[in-house]
Amino acid sequence: MSSAATEAAAEPQPKGAGLERGIDWTGAFWVASGVPPLVLFGIGGVAATVGKLAWIIWIASISMGFIQSFTYAEIAGLFPNKAGGTSIYGAIAWVRYGKLVAPISVWCNWFAWSPVQATGSALAAGYILNGLFAPDSLVNSWQWTLLDLSFIKQGLSLRINSTFILGSVILLGVKFIQDGGILRSANTTKILGISAMIPLILIGIVPILTGDIVKDNLFPLAPLAHDATGLVTTGSWNMAGITLFAAGMFLAAWSTYGFETAVCYTGEFKNPKTDTFKAIFYSGLLCMVVYSLVPFAFQGFLGMGSLVHPAVLDAAGQVTTPAEYGGMLAPDIYSGTGVAAVMAKMVHAGRLVGSIVVIMLILALVLSLMTSMAGSSRTLYQASLDGWLPKYLAKVNSRGAPTNAMLTNLGFNLALLLLSDIVFVIGAANIGYLIYNFLTLNAGWIHRMDRPRQERPWRAPTWVLAAGTVLSFANLAFMGFGADSYGAGTLLIGLSFAALIIPVFFYRHYIQDKGVFPPEMAGDLEMVGGERMVHRAGIWPYAVLAAGIAVVAITHHLAVY
Repeated sequence: MSSAATEAAAEPQPKGAGLERGIDWTGAFWVASGVPPLVLFGIGGVAATVGKLAWIIWIASISMGFIQSFTYAEIAGLFPNKAGGTSIYGAIAWVRYGKLVAPISVWCNWFAWSPVQATGSALAAGYILNGLFAPDSLVNSWQWTLLDLSFIKQGLSLRINSTFILGSVILLGVKFIQDGGILRSANTTKILGISAMIPLILIGIVPILTGDIVKDNLFPLAPLAHDATGLVTTGSWNMAGITLFAAGMFLAAWSTYGFETAVCYTGEFKNPKTDTFKAIFYSGLLCMVVYSLVPFAFQGFLGMGSLVHPAVLDAAGQVTTPAEYGGMLAPDIYSGTGVAAVMAKMVHAGRLVGSIVVIMLILALVLSLMTSMAGSSRTLYQASLDGWLPKYLAKVNSRGAPTNAMLTNLGFNLALLLLSDIVFVIGAANIGYLIYNFLTLNAGWIHRMDRPRQERPWRAPTWVLAAGTVLSFANLAFMGFGADSYGAGTLLIGLSFAALIIPVFFYRHYIQDKGVFPPEMAGDLEMVGGERMVHRAGIWPYAVLAAGIAVVAITHHLAVY
């Protein structure tokens, strides 16, 4: 980076001119501390999909995320004046090789990360409603169906109920806090982060100390299967078993990889050269602890559960109503709404203390909402500045908060909150997340080739960069194999939503900007003064894209559901 750019980064910005440099790495760490509670979102969905393999999948997934984060830390250091996270930095690598590839990365990152707000507010509302009212009460049972979406997935609909109303109130409250700027958000999340980490750490440690971990709940390490009548059995490591394992890895990735959001705030760091790596490294260590301990303890304590209601068959012997199980296969564990009550029992809490644990878990979910709204809104903001998304998203308020981007996030998530199945929402969103993950991990070596002399505040070991590239293909394999385990059309829906960026980008680039990138983006592309764009990576980016498409197509063809 030039000395002029460095001086510019250090100068305080006037209010309303852009994002404010108001935090150090600890501020970003506390904002990103909303990622560990994401384990509450998918812990039931993963268990219901793979069975006793669940705890191994969570450990494997967070380990992959930690290795990948070092690539993100390096490329974030290349652009200390930018906010918006790693998809922004990755897009600058890909734009040299295809204008449409770059905005796909940014778009996919946003629509993957933003739904944390809808799913988190739905879970928080569910915790509150289940704590205050009986499951069969009118408050919990009434529903006004707006649109039946069973043609996409059985039981899916757009509906208004108590969860939607209370979840909307929670979202609006988080939006109000975010309007105060990054410093107020960081201070709030610090308080919430401490409140959230206490129950999560206790949940991970207490059952181990009290001897409540049952070995039979963790072994044998074989995939879940169902017989012809819908009863749960132990599966085999055939193609169906491999498909289930990949489906678990696919769903877990949406939660475990999320701590990369710590580098969304590079443009708001007081000292981005040193703060960027510290933020993502220490956030990753925290996630390693939580995502290893909590699923292990939860599964060891609760187990897969026993049969509650057998399946209902028609005259032809076909299952019309699936069998219902307790334990980790129970419907309220799958949806996530019953997780808090179980976790209160894990720490041997009485009624009063158990209520306190549930309240602290609700605060943990609110923390996740704040992390998501802060990170995803800055992705929209920076994408607007760089010429990927419409100009209105670049507006900030007097406190330096990207207000139009947050309003867009809010509207999008209020619509998602209408959906009746949050696991389906996570599955569809994760299509975008793994596409972004693939493109950004490969952007690491593209930047190495195209920017060999640019200063890197932190440089990842070459073998780590290579490992990230290999893992990028593994993630696409998980997507191809496992996405449709959460609904027959999940992969297609996710890919279709990813394609929506094409008309959006065409509008911004060719209609609003007349085919020319904004000056800030041109500088990042080394086009200042008419300097010619270079393509030192040659044909390799195109070869990687072709290989990635092939991996998804082949694994999707091989999958057995």
